[in-house]
Amino acid sequence: MNDPHPDTLASDRPASDRLAPGLYIVATPIGNLGDLSPRAASILSRADVIAVEDSRVTGKLLNHIGVKRPMTAYHDHNADRVRPGLVARMGAEAIALTSDAGTPLISDPGFKLVRDARAAGHAVVTIPGPCAAIAALTLAGLPTDRFFFLGFLPAKEKAKADAIAEVAAVRATLILYESGPRLAATLALLAEGLGNREAAVAREISKAYEECVTDTLSALAARYENAPPKGEIVIVVAPPGEAAAPPEADVDDALIEAMTRLPTAGAAGEVAKATGLPRRDLYARAMALRDEAKGAEDA
Repeated sequence: MNDPHPDTLASDRPASDRLAPGLYIVATPIGNLGDLSPRAASILSRADVIAVEDSRVTGKLLNHIGVKRPMTAYHDHNADRVRPGLVARMGAEAIALTSDAGTPLISDPGFKLVRDARAAGHAVVTIPGPCAAIAALTLAGLPTDRFFFLGFLPAKEKAKADAIAEVAAVRATLILYESGPRLAATLALLAEGLGNREAAVAREISKAYEECVTDTLSALAARYENAPPKGEIVIVVAPPGEAAAPPEADVDDALIEAMTRLPTAGAAGEVAKATGLPRRDLYARAMALRDEAKGAEDA
């Protein structure tokens, strides 16, 4: 897609070709440049300026679609200093936000720019597209109805173990990013903190050597211990197994307490939500407990 006026601002273009002022969040490919959507290419070609993590990376993408646009650095190290100026420019200019790969704001500081842009009354538009976390989830063959994204875990072992412990009881598939040199150690800590769950290691997604290896956490840790892989890596971990049913006495106590506040049906519904037990069974048990209590009173 060739831009006939690659170095002009949107204000100098025909009205039909201009983007409205505001912030445009543009997802870019995570490997295969062919994954850039036509809409994303159009936005990038018409933006007044593109806020980028690395101008060399985004420059290659712009070269791929045959355009040149002004770029400004926006990353972890300068975000606080650069953000006010970008927000001020959004009143009159179209500012595109990209990350080096994938969807901005996923494990990067972009959310603060979105927050401040909206607070200043500027339009915020998202141009959806590739995301390594979601792509890996589709490859893993693990439950997708509920998932929890962890981003990158802390680098230090103690902090990493603590972060894993915090999510051990989360009843959802876990998704996290990791580097090749730390992969085996992280998989071993996950196995220790979560139990030996099923998991997947996806890397080089959308590239020529895309790979998704599935096994238990401990088996994957052993696989990569002496052969750390290269490339961008996503770990996907299965949710915990079915929780053990609470003891019957605990269920009765919960029902009795709930019935002091709610009708029998309402109490059964509340305890069903808390325990995952069938509401019908809990209602029958609540009725029995109510009858027992009434019989004790009559006696």
